[in-house]
Amino acid sequence: MTLPSGLAAALEMLLGAPPRQVQLVSGGDISQAARVEAAGGTFLVKWHAHPPRPAAGWPGMFEAEARGLQLLASAKTVRVPAVLGFGEPAGNSPAFIAMEWIERGTDSQRAAAALGKGLAALHHRTTSVYGLDHHNYCGATPQDNTQCESWVEFYGERRLGFQLALAARRGLMPTARRGRLERVIAGLDRWIDESACQPSLLHGDLWGGNWLAGADGEPALIDPAVYFGDREAELAMCRLFGGFPPDFYRAYDHAWPPAPGRDGRIQLYQLYHVLNHLNLFGESYGGHVDAILRRYAG
Repeated sequence: MTLPSGLAAALEMLLGAPPRQVQLVSGGDISQAARVEAAGGTFLVKWHAHPPRPAAGWPGMFEAEARGLQLLASAKTVRVPAVLGFGEPAGNSPAFIAMEWIERGTDSQRAAAALGKGLAALHHRTTSVYGLDHHNYCGATPQDNTQCESWVEFYGERRLGFQLALAARRGLMPTARRGRLERVIAGLDRWIDESACQPSLLHGDLWGGNWLAGADGEPALIDPAVYFGDREAELAMCRLFGGFPPDFYRAYDHAWPPAPGRDGRIQLYQLYHVLNHLNLFGESYGGHVDAILRRYAG
């Protein structure tokens, strides 16, 4: 395949040489992506002609991804691809991000165990407040990271409340659903012990498609939606769509044993991501949202 001409020119400036070989690869539901070979090596390039940008001062989607990867890399616990650069839409060039290409391997069991241990180490990187010093995106949805000292407040307002408001604007929040969700938000401290929580560095969108086993058998994290939050929110997302073998959970829990009552909070934390899927993909996720809400709000 050939890259859009403006993108090819931008990459030549970034890489110092024109792309020699381009192979389209899966980029998820949001962006196009390609494996690009150039004189300096092999790279992954993702691009989007019209990426979301909700407000002035909100970083572009690929800038936010680059900052998230760099923050995860700074923890030195789990490998992430090195970012070469990114660009906003300009002329006939779409927005893009270019990063290190990580070749996939086959030893997923070994990699999953290493990921569990590494993720626990990542979560031990903590700070004093929940959120982040900039906003970003969970998929294509803006993610408000306005910082807060309380996890219950942060999860209720910046996560569930944000999704509620977005769904209401899109006509996806009928009266009964909205009432149950508002009751869950108001009663979060019934299930969450604030004193047992701490702001851990999270990948933020860790489903099975956002990690890979490298050719060297080591795991790598991709496509982050980083922020500082309670570690259980991360593990709940891991369980939502599968993709993590038992060795992953055993290694994590051995490195950092679970807090009492964790199983009872899994769906509470999955609710954020199921609401996000409702907003991204429509009412096909409404039944899942409603099932979780009935569990916690009757």
